[in-house]
Amino acid sequence: MMNLRNDIRNIAIIAHVDHGKTTLVDELLKQSGMFRENEQVAERAMDSNDIERERGITILAKNTALAYKDTRINILDTPGHADFGGEVERIMKMVDGVILVVDAYEGTMPQTRFVLKKALEQDLKPLVVVNKIDKDTARPEAVIDEVLELFIELDANDEQLEFPVAYASAINGTASLEMDQQDENMESIFEMVIDHVPAPVDNSSEPLQFQVALLDYNDYVGRIGIGRVFRGEMRVGDQVSLIKTDGTIKNFRVTKMFGYFGLNRVEIDYAKAGDLIALSGMEDINVGETVTPVDTPEALPILHIDEPTLQMTFSVNNSPFAGKEGKYVTARKIEERLDQQLETDVSLKVDPTDQPDAWKVSGRGELHLSILIENLRREGFELQVSKPEVIVKEVDGVKCEPFERVQIDVPEEHTGSIIESLGQRKGEMVDMSNTGNGQTRIIFHVPARGLIGYRTEFMSMTRGYGILNHTFEDYRPVIRERIGGRRNGVLVSIDKGAASTYSILQLEGRGTNFMEPGTEVYEGMIVGENSRDNDLTVNITKVKAANNIRSATKEQTTTMKKPRVLTLEEALEFINEDELVEVTPETVRLRKKILGKSEREKSQKKEKFKLEAE
Repeated sequence: MMNLRNDIRNIAIIAHVDHGKTTLVDELLKQSGMFRENEQVAERAMDSNDIERERGITILAKNTALAYKDTRINILDTPGHADFGGEVERIMKMVDGVILVVDAYEGTMPQTRFVLKKALEQDLKPLVVVNKIDKDTARPEAVIDEVLELFIELDANDEQLEFPVAYASAINGTASLEMDQQDENMESIFEMVIDHVPAPVDNSSEPLQFQVALLDYNDYVGRIGIGRVFRGEMRVGDQVSLIKTDGTIKNFRVTKMFGYFGLNRVEIDYAKAGDLIALSGMEDINVGETVTPVDTPEALPILHIDEPTLQMTFSVNNSPFAGKEGKYVTARKIEERLDQQLETDVSLKVDPTDQPDAWKVSGRGELHLSILIENLRREGFELQVSKPEVIVKEVDGVKCEPFERVQIDVPEEHTGSIIESLGQRKGEMVDMSNTGNGQTRIIFHVPARGLIGYRTEFMSMTRGYGILNHTFEDYRPVIRERIGGRRNGVLVSIDKGAASTYSILQLEGRGTNFMEPGTEVYEGMIVGENSRDNDLTVNITKVKAANNIRSATKEQTTTMKKPRVLTLEEALEFINEDELVEVTPETVRLRKKILGKSEREKSQKKEKFKLEAE
């Protein structure tokens, strides 16, 4: 009979973005007595990065552990966004069960489907928590039916279909196994984990196998491999072998091991089968590699890492305003920082280009890359980035592009315009259903490039009432037509100086203004969107000539429209192939790649001749 480690449980918490899993983990930590009475704990303590807190999303998987009665529960909080799907898949290998958190009103969403599919594929035991049960709009019975349907659709086995359910209000710290009442604490969730999540097998007498699933980096100890001890035991000071992904073997000594307790990583000197730990001592340890004894090197199956689907060019800022706001502006500094990112981000690729100050950076999606850019600017970097492009790859000799599964929830009156707009972007409607309360849910398969820039159009079309979510579906043969992209031209500054109120008012009839009066501009900078499909060079710095003739009607007072201010994501979606986004710690500017008007026109003529010749 197998020995089990009944003193431990390993679980992952999975959910769609914003269904409350990070809040739930916070509450479980508090109620298990992980924090001292007087300890100040930030809300959503698990989201440690500023951007995570601001956007309310989890980007990096987090480990934590708590003690309930005599059992240690290791919890992995996973990202819900599809751009970070590679991490979700690897986390599933480290745990024995999952808690699926579902919003009591929204029900199952695309990323619920995405993360649950990964868990069921690993044959993990699912537990369901219907969260936000305190909301007036909660519809728990219908949501449980949706969850069951999703399980059946994803080919869950009979045992997985017998999932236990708890109803919770994470924000109030209450839960219950009954739909219509709440206990004063979350005891029922703790009990559910102990009763239903399998305990790890205790095979610590067999030869060691530890596999790295996630990476961390620390200036003092270098690269840190986070993973699970699947077999055997390990002590600090042991001589071990690391079996690399290419099959080569390197020997090293375990210099430091860390365990998790509460929100802290604590040094430990011993770990055995079933433990989730972090390991340092080898600078080039990588995801999917196995640590074994020197005399019995036996590798575990290599972990899958999601391929990048989107790429953009990062380059040194060479605009007239370069170096005014940033601390790090040189090619060497940017390259060092991108290399550092590669230490922990396994879904990222950085390739040199034929220019010494530009790099092709490939990632899992717009969010993945825009968060990297946002982190860089907050750290004091200046750089320029190009329009995101999808990565085309060959499958059986056919050029293929990535397609996304898109789920849209909108009020009924907007369904027509949504179907038409995604049809123009070569989207194919797969399913449409009425979800009650005048809401419709539509599922599409859309080429990934058709979604670049679509969110802004979608929000204005649905007046902000629509919800759009998408996950990677598969690669399909490339559609030969132009898809999506901006239809209008831009207003480009012809001069350097400060934007004047007089000029902005004069240009209002020509399109949408992006500038506040007094903003410094340079030649070639984009200052607005043209109302027509061509680019227009404009003088936005011109001031009204002063004269001493007074008109009979006196001065006409005009109110200026509020300028449209683009966020980093909106700017990346907005630009065309011949444009760049200039990113500095304080400003996001749009510009033409070629700043001078006459050089730009020459280049456009050359392009036109080239196309005609082809």
